[in-house]
Amino acid sequence: MSAVPNPVRLGLLHVGLALARLDLVSEARARRTTELAWPRIVTGIARMSKNAVDVAMVGLAVGSAAIAGVGIAGPFWKLAFSIGGGVAGGTIALVSQRFGADATEDLGLAVRSSVLLVVAATLPVVAVFWTVPSALIGLLSSDPETVRLGGAYLRIVALGIPFAGLNLVGSRTLVGADDAYTAMVLRGGGAVANVGLNAVLIFGLGLGVEGAAIGTVVSNVAVVAAFAVGLVTGRFPGAGRFPVTIDPRGRWADSGTISDLVSIGLPVMGRNLVWTVAEVPMFAILDVFGRDVVSAFVIARRLLGLMNTPGWGFSLAASSLVGQELGTGDEAEAAAWGRDIVRFAVAVYAVVAGIVFVFAEWVVVAFVGDPAAPEVPIAVPLVRVACLAVVLQGVSGAASGPLNAAGDTRWPFAAQALGMFGFAIPLVYLGTVTPLGIYGLYLAFMAETTVPAAMNYARFRQGVWKRVSREYRPDAGFADD
Repeated sequence: MSAVPNPVRLGLLHVGLALARLDLVSEARARRTTELAWPRIVTGIARMSKNAVDVAMVGLAVGSAAIAGVGIAGPFWKLAFSIGGGVAGGTIALVSQRFGADATEDLGLAVRSSVLLVVAATLPVVAVFWTVPSALIGLLSSDPETVRLGGAYLRIVALGIPFAGLNLVGSRTLVGADDAYTAMVLRGGGAVANVGLNAVLIFGLGLGVEGAAIGTVVSNVAVVAAFAVGLVTGRFPGAGRFPVTIDPRGRWADSGTISDLVSIGLPVMGRNLVWTVAEVPMFAILDVFGRDVVSAFVIARRLLGLMNTPGWGFSLAASSLVGQELGTGDEAEAAAWGRDIVRFAVAVYAVVAGIVFVFAEWVVVAFVGDPAAPEVPIAVPLVRVACLAVVLQGVSGAASGPLNAAGDTRWPFAAQALGMFGFAIPLVYLGTVTPLGIYGLYLAFMAETTVPAAMNYARFRQGVWKRVSREYRPDAGFADD
């Protein structure tokens, strides 16, 4: 795997080795972090590019109302990732610690229980979204065409919610077992297939936003099937051998395991839900500015998500590598891993943000297809502000990795909630009622990352997470603080 000539891997490795030469990180840790992080980053790039391409495709095919409609449907679709990601946050913590301690039977129980929880939690959400999609979109927009298109998209894409959640459980299981490459092959391949399928459905068959939704559902079902085959049989064609196998005939529910998954996963779910829930008042406030601002905001958020993909790799690498050290009881080495990964992540984010900052106008025009479109002069400065904000997101995401590995997930949730509801949303609102105007939106972008970055890093430095981890580890000796 390490021999794969991949530009993402090579770019990460160059940054890591440069930091090692400056004695900012350990070279050995930089190399191992790269090997675990780059496949997850590629997956993130593929999936976030897919989301960005969806918006661009429906914008080119249907218009700005479609961009706004799909964008407003986004918070509801993201419930899949909030719920599934919450459970999967517990999955990776338990799997990584059990993998490090070679507790195979407990590892399988953790995965089966995770699957059960995801299905039970997402099916009621599917029922609601299928029944009243336009009413939900209407809560966030007063534009009839935006409501119509957003409702059509949401009703169909809701069917993919359980499968999107199960994808996260499958991915976190492999990453927790020190194999991000196989997860990348499956999920990244699904994202690429999704883009091709959407092109056929949106442009070839003229299905517009419904085509984008159908492509998303079908690709998620296919990836879940691949994870299921691989985890049960130990391999999947084209992806190779899996690091762990899960016997589907084992116990699916254990009170202690489910309790651990819930106690670790609920704050992760809450943290994921912060932005999903926050988009409800956010879009309602932005509606005051008009459709062009909403469309520009959606474009900027898609690009912010794309720039944030390194965090997918660094956060999960930290969760896995720190969790494995905690599983053996070596808290000092776990802390060293966390420290180096935070420094590594910030350096990579700075490089990515610098590139996007320079080419901001070009990437915005790629979304709308017309340099004279009214969204362009609004979106370009928003994207550049997002470039500054995303560097702080690197601090927040990487520092949350060790906390997640330890099961100390309440703190990142509180940090994200405070940043969004205590600062970002009030700043956007101030922009609508004071001369601050759209500058309130610029300040909101900064606030939503600055507050979590400061709080998560402070928590990591304090080391409380080491003590928290002792509640969730398999039998192992504990190192003294």
